[in-house]
Amino acid sequence: MILVTGANGNLGSATLAALRARGAIATGGSRNPSEGMRRLDFDDRAGLDLAGVSTLVLVSAGYAEDDQVVERHTAVLDAAARDGVRHVIYTSLTGAGDHLGFAAAHRATERLVRACGLPWTILRNGLYAELVGGLLMWADDGMESAFGDGAVAAVARADLAEAAAVVAADPARHSGRVYELTGTPITTADVAGRLGVTHRSIGLGEYRRRLLDDMPGLLPFQPPMLVSIATAVRHGFLDGADSDLAAVLGRPVSDPLATAAAAAGAMRPGPGRTAAGGGLPAPTEALR
Repeated sequence: MILVTGANGNLGSATLAALRARGAIATGGSRNPSEGMRRLDFDDRAGLDLAGVSTLVLVSAGYAEDDQVVERHTAVLDAAARDGVRHVIYTSLTGAGDHLGFAAAHRATERLVRACGLPWTILRNGLYAELVGGLLMWADDGMESAFGDGAVAAVARADLAEAAAVVAADPARHSGRVYELTGTPITTADVAGRLGVTHRSIGLGEYRRRLLDDMPGLLPFQPPMLVSIATAVRHGFLDGADSDLAAVLGRPVSDPLATAAAAAGAMRPGPGRTAAGGGLPAPTEALR
């Protein structure tokens, strides 16, 4: 049986759906499982139970401080080795993302995966196109962002989910492989153009101020993490990489511009409404 962690999140649920669409015997694990899922709380080390799981798709539990993320991943990998899991697939971060504020936890987990004693595959996912669109801000006269003129090789989350399902359905074929899964470079000007509006660039200092002052609901680690995305895009660190995605999928990758534009357009203020929080979106959900 294949088990997908974080199955109530966006990537985990899409991966589980893609596996089931392929006819795979698969279930999901979650801290708060839906019907038919397995309870899997990484913070409850003694309660982790992976008995009967042959392939574990470990969707990163990155929604926390780095030390907590690595502790959670350590716990589930220890349980996998103890309970007889035969292959671990980890959803990591593109190698071009080493400049990002959340890269260290991914690289530390990759070390753990390589050292866990089980066959493994590492999927280095590019930034979601949904996230890129979700981080753009609406103003009265168009869109704003701190991305400058930089491009990002964004990728639709559905493509990443399908790639994980392809690997999990036949893990032995992908054993010991590290795949770079990125998409076609797009800019914020491209997204604005697709939506028929203008785009204005703001500075990183102004972006940080808005995050700190206008979004009190953000967790402490999130403002620097989001600023790191903006500065990496702005200075060209995420504008392209040799990608294995089309080869893994066996088809062309989806258009990330259409996905990013749809995500940005969904947050567009309607008639009689202004953009809340200084135009800032709610990026926390888009990160999952």
